[in-house]
Amino acid sequence: MARPKVPLLSVDRIADAALELVDSGQPFGVNALARRLGVTPSSLYNHVDGRDGIIELMRGRFSREANAGAQAAEGEWHEVVAETLRAQRRMYAAHPNLVPLIVGKTITDPYVIGSYDRLATTLLAAGFPDDEVLGVIAILDAYAIGMGLDLASPHDVWQPEGETENLGRLLDDAPHGEERSDRAFELGLEFLIDSLRGRLARLLA
Repeated sequence: MARPKVPLLSVDRIADAALELVDSGQPFGVNALARRLGVTPSSLYNHVDGRDGIIELMRGRFSREANAGAQAAEGEWHEVVAETLRAQRRMYAAHPNLVPLIVGKTITDPYVIGSYDRLATTLLAAGFPDDEVLGVIAILDAYAIGMGLDLASPHDVWQPEGETENLGRLLDDAPHGEERSDRAFELGLEFLIDSLRGRLARLLA
């Protein structure tokens, strides 16, 4: 039998199929992915380094999709932080089922590492000290993940079934769905940047 002109597998095809599998809500694993692709599990190992390698492929793919980290380290530091968080939020909201997988895996993808390096460089150039930059990045990461999941949450987050002291009244007058999440995100972003700006002012005083 002649060999196929187009290989059955490629890194890109594996990443796409893995994301589709995770997004579908089905259990993720090498065997499940191999079945989805119609190949044997051993075939996958010719292209990726097992389950962890596949997770990193997905991390890199969805980061590129959202353009998270593609922004150059230009402009004011708070502008870079804001655009980074907006991109990351979109990224996590698009693939919420992937979050539990990637938070338990060390980041090695070169694209994602590059985005963190640009963010670290921006913060250092602004005046944040070496011993605080990684902490700041971790805080920003946690906010982006949380607000990404918030964006992917149900249209109505709260639905009281009885009398409430104030929540019900607030809900009656509040936006819902994506508008609610967008407002909450921008408010929290303002809190974060104001806090970091104040911190930086004290450090540079």
